Amino acid sequence: MQKNHPFHLVDASPWPLLSSLSALITMTGLIKWFHLYNNNLFLLGMMIMMLIMFQWWRDITREGTFQGLHTLKVTKGLRWGMILFITSEVFFFISFFWSFFHNSLSPSIELGMIWPPKGIQTFNPMEIPLLNTLILLTSGLTITWSHHSIMENDYNQTLQGLLMT
Repeated sequence: MQKNHPFHLVDASPWPLLSSLSALITMTGLIKWFHLYNNNLFLLGMMIMMLIMFQWWRDITREGTFQGLHTLKVTKGLRWGMILFITSEVFFFISFFWSFFHNSLSPSIELGMIWPPKGIQTFNPMEIPLLNTLILLTSGLTITWSHHSIMENDYNQTLQGLLMT
């Protein structure tokens, strides 16, 4: 098939409609779980959503590998899309820190001009928060070790890194 452009125009797919319906089932199940203490519809919705995600990603992988529909321009677009997504997540994370530091360093009249606000019980950051930070940093270290082992074709070290993670 001759194309006069380097882009990939996707075929009609059932996955957007089915994923919307699975999100509806999941949210309805969540409401049912909260009000009737029965989580079976929520679990069914999550299971359907996972299956749809697997099959949708399978189709994208097939389009890019076996069918050869992802040209260099499409691949660059996908890469830029992921870079912009990660960048937006970084800025979203920064906004939480910005809000915290803004409110703690310059508390407003709504907060009673004190930080932490009156009635808020603080906790010792050297207990659970420190433990959570150590777990996060250690898991990052072991998954990086596993990633480098994959690149060196050392599958024994890869498995060890993944198991520790």
